[in-house]
Order: sequence, then C-alpha cells, then structure tokens
Amino acid sequence: MNFVRSLISVTILCVFTCCESAVAPPEDDKAMSLAEYHDNSTRADRLTGGVRMIPIETPSGTFNVYTRRVGNNADIKLLMLHGGPGSTHEYWQPADAYLPQEGIEYYYYDQLGSHFSDQPTDTSLWNIDRFVDEVEQVRKALDLGPDNFYLIGHSWGGILAMEYALAHQDQLKGLIISNMMSDCPAYGQYAHDVLGPGLGDDIYQKIVAFEDAEDFGNPEYLRIMEEIHYPKHVLRMPLESWPITATNAFAHINPDIYVPMQGPSEFGIRGKLANWSVTDRLSEIEVPTLVIAGQHDTMDPEHMSMMANELPNGQLLMLDEGSHMAMYDDQEDYFEGLVKFLQSSSAAE
Repeated sequence: MNFVRSLISVTILCVFTCCESAVAPPEDDKAMSLAEYHDNSTRADRLTGGVRMIPIETPSGTFNVYTRRVGNNADIKLLMLHGGPGSTHEYWQPADAYLPQEGIEYYYYDQLGSHFSDQPTDTSLWNIDRFVDEVEQVRKALDLGPDNFYLIGHSWGGILAMEYALAHQDQLKGLIISNMMSDCPAYGQYAHDVLGPGLGDDIYQKIVAFEDAEDFGNPEYLRIMEEIHYPKHVLRMPLESWPITATNAFAHINPDIYVPMQGPSEFGIRGKLANWSVTDRLSEIEVPTLVIAGQHDTMDPEHMSMMANELPNGQLLMLDEGSHMAMYDDQEDYFEGLVKFLQSSSAAE
C-alpha cells in the first residue's frame, strides 16, 4: 500500500480480582457517574471539545503540541505516548470504544514534530532528553500529578515512558510500557536471530542482502516488508484490511524524526536509538507498572516478561494473538487488561 511504501522508502496481567460490594450500586447512581464523566461544562477546554495546543519551551524556541482530553475522572488520568518516533496519536483512537464506559479520563497527544503539532526543522531537538522534558511540560500544563497521573507509551513511546519514569516518577501514579523492550540492541538481535529466520531462509537472506547494501527502497525489499513481515509481526491483518486509524498514523509519520532516531526500516533498528538500554535501571522504577507484550510482536515477548519481573511493582499482560500493534489485533484483551490495571492500581492505597 502507498502509505507503507512511503514509510519504508524514506524511513522505513497481572491477575486482578475486584472485591464485589455486598449491594450493587443503584442504576441511577451509575447513570449519574456517567453523566459526570461526560459533563464538560466546567472544563476550560470545552469550546474545542477537549483540544488544547500546549506551548513547549525548547532550546530552539517555543512550539505548540496537540492534546485532546476525553472524559472526567479526578482519580485516573491517562496520557498516551505514540510510537515512531514521529508517528501520531491517531492509532490510539480505538480507546474511544473501551475507556469512556469505564470512566477513564485520557489524553491524546502528538509529540513535537508529529502531524498535529508544530514541526520545527532543527534536528538537534530529536533526542530523548528533550522529549522527556516535553512530556514533563505537557504534564504540568494538563495539571496531572502523583494522585492521578498514568503514562502509557507504545513502541518508541515506551522508550520515552521509561525514560520519563526514571526522571520524574515522583509525578506518576502508574506506568504502562506497551510493546517495547528495555534494550534496543536486544531488539535488533531479536529481529535478525528470530523474526528474520522465521520468515524463511530465502526471504531472510534477501532482507540481509538489501540491508547490507542499504537498499531500503528496493521494490522487492518493500514487497517483503509489506506482504510478509508487516502482516505477521506489526499488525496481523492483510494490509488492505488495516484500520484507517492505523493507516493514517503511518501516512502522517514524519521521516525527518523517524529516520535519524529509528533508522530507515521497521526491521530492527539502526538510528540514534540503536544502542539505547535501561535494562539495568528497571529496578529504579518503583511505581506500579504494567508491561504489555504480544506473542507475535516485533519485540521479544520473553524479554518483556523479564522486564515485568525486574520492575519492583511490575505486572505482565501477555497477549496471545497480539503483534506490535496489539491494540488492534488483540484489541479486547489489550484494553481489558489496561482498564483492570488502571482501576486496580487507582484503588490501591
């Protein structure tokens, strides 16, 4: 498909038991709670339907990033970090079918340089520390804090979430690391030791040859990625069936961020992040943390299981049908596990 060709050519549970009340809450109380959840009359962003462009101070000046709030919940506020780097919040939109009825307040957010936010051209801005500072500025602007602030990061967003937790976990109530390993060299090794050979020896040898030649735009390389690798490990549906929220996020990716940081291909990693690792620091993240992994992911599920064990308050949600974008191909289990984690950790004292 065109959006995938464009991307590649330039870039590329815990066990939870609710304690049931002896008496179920009256239906009118439940209705009142839902009414309060959807009541935006006291929110300053009601004119724009929850959208706010938040000014971010950077070494290159002030720029604006896009956020959109959904719902009201004083106890659970979830900020969503997209992947890429340079993708968009759009692929998170299935959350609209699962989180409102659970009373979860959540925030879509396009990081600086992404489609709905300002897109400065200063390449020095594309580094982990500056992105961490950006998230902290967004948190302050949205008035999120340790009594209610949950951070979920998917893929590159998982790297950003881990780094944010290591720098600012005093502001977090909980953390969710979705479909991201804590060690990029191990991620690259998994691609070449497990995923590639799993595509068949002939196919894998072609991938190696194209990558050694840095011929990432070769039509045959693109065909292998599109027709074989992506539908098996990125989103387990035929490309022509991919949901529009996913295809939009791929179509809107900013290669000026993606290529320098991730590298020119989704198969492994070659950019600035290639040597990134925080595995030896996972023990420093003490807030309740859910690690979400897919058995068919581009990320090693065994490594992610290890992460959950290394985290002092870590829990694992392993999705048997999930790939890298498990919020689509194992959707019900993904959001059920996420909701249970949020509600259980919010209720814990």
